[in-house]
Amino acid sequence: MPNPHADSSAPSAAPSAGGPIVRHFRQALLWPLRLVQAPGAAAAHHGPWHVLRDMGEASPWREEVDEYTGDSSRFHERHYNEFVSFLPYVQRFLYGEGRSKTRNGSPPSGNDGDSPMRVFRRHDIAAVRLVTQPGEAPVTLEVVHCDLYFFFDIDVVLLNLEVGADHLGLARAQEILYRFGRAYPSGWESDGAALHCMASVEWLGADGRVLAASDAQQRELFLSHVAQHRAPRIAAHWAWLLQPLVSDHSDDPGVLRYRQIEYYRMPVMAYLSLDDPRRLTREDFVRLALVTGAGKADAQLPYAEQHLADFEHKYCYDRFWVDAGAAPNTRYLCNGHALVVVGDAHSAFFCCRDRGVLAQFRHQHFLLFLIAHFQKASLLMFSDQLVEALKKLDIRSTPSVKQFKRAIRASFERFLRFTHRYWFHEISEQAQVRALSHLCTAHLGLDPLYDEVKARIADMNSYLDADSLRRQASTVVRLTVVTLFGLIGTITTGFLGMNLLAEAEAPLWRRALLFGLVFMLTTWLTIYTMVKSQRLSDFIDALSNDRLSLRGKLATLARVWRPGAD
Repeated sequence: MPNPHADSSAPSAAPSAGGPIVRHFRQALLWPLRLVQAPGAAAAHHGPWHVLRDMGEASPWREEVDEYTGDSSRFHERHYNEFVSFLPYVQRFLYGEGRSKTRNGSPPSGNDGDSPMRVFRRHDIAAVRLVTQPGEAPVTLEVVHCDLYFFFDIDVVLLNLEVGADHLGLARAQEILYRFGRAYPSGWESDGAALHCMASVEWLGADGRVLAASDAQQRELFLSHVAQHRAPRIAAHWAWLLQPLVSDHSDDPGVLRYRQIEYYRMPVMAYLSLDDPRRLTREDFVRLALVTGAGKADAQLPYAEQHLADFEHKYCYDRFWVDAGAAPNTRYLCNGHALVVVGDAHSAFFCCRDRGVLAQFRHQHFLLFLIAHFQKASLLMFSDQLVEALKKLDIRSTPSVKQFKRAIRASFERFLRFTHRYWFHEISEQAQVRALSHLCTAHLGLDPLYDEVKARIADMNSYLDADSLRRQASTVVRLTVVTLFGLIGTITTGFLGMNLLAEAEAPLWRRALLFGLVFMLTTWLTIYTMVKSQRLSDFIDALSNDRLSLRGKLATLARVWRPGAD
């Protein structure tokens, strides 16, 4: 299968002028990141979003009171259609349960148990100005919203950025899809231009003021960061957007820290309305589905024909690719990392933001895309945590071994909670949502990934269980040996209640002295027996072996005191 993120397919020249016009363009980026504990910080609680809440005005992020918890006047039909598209257990994951009132009928108190998902939004960014390649004219996209998604009990955060524009050339739209969602450049041209990413990115405020800009062209910053930290440097405009979250590999202070968990290209969704989608060539659809950027004027496929022989079967959902229906000539393209819908700009249903395809794209389709990538990011997070626990393990250090056991046990418990709270194969019974969800999860390989992580965690947990049983068995053997040899003295001194020394009527100081001497001797003998218990247990085994000669049994007894006999 061709790699949908292979940079080798990027165009080497500027996209051709002319071509179809995208009447309305939407792009939604979804960037999964792993949250990590800051060095020296207190143990993280289940809700890292509390840090943003507590920062107040010092943070640009504000918790989003959505249409399900806020004023009922904000709840529209598109929100209802979104809600009923999903099965009940998915509804509880997305929206919580009983959020309108508590059991006694009182108003909600903002309890974090209402929903396992928390959304924070920043409102200071109005637009983004992009230059796709050096020398080209900039294009400005409206920032529809910018959100952070947190999840209860899972150390993952997802950045969601939705942008839109009208009247873009198809080639320009393809270049934006290809170049915009990159956390850092993959390399540089000989002239110093960054490879495969935007030549310039600028976040703009409502007054047009530049809030932050990309530094992808400053090669030395990225090279020195990798040389020092053995981790890539996040481009300046993305690092600024996430603040006060900071990269764990940066020197910036911050309690909320993150690490890259997937490929540096962010998963992307796109909505394109055109005058006549049937005019798009197979090459156009291939480049849109695999997000390879615009092609050259000769309209060649980005990959070899044999690689694309089953393209329509693998990447296209063509149920509505007909000249009939409410939204004729609508085509869905999905490779797992990208979900693209193309349709007719003259179709009222396709362009409707309340009941049509645009509303579905921004609600149902976005949520199924979010669920799939959240599940993948969570599984990768569990895998990373196992690796980190093993890296910190020093079998010669008792505290390290104990810490390792606690980390593995905690991972096992969290994985069980993830399975029962967040893992499900079917999210909807609606044919379209169900089909797109299956297409997305199949390309992401979620089921094999889940089975692999589950097997690794189970192996770790089984090892700890076996090690605990081994230690318990060893302790039982040692106690049995001590008890057996102590039994000889107990029976001997207690036989028929006989006392070798009749000191019952002796003075108190003498009885106390004898008690101390006997106590010390008995304690020393018990400890010495425990020290030699492993060799003594071998001697006991030898005694019970009928096939071993007397000489062999005596040799086993002699090994009890022989240095280095183990």
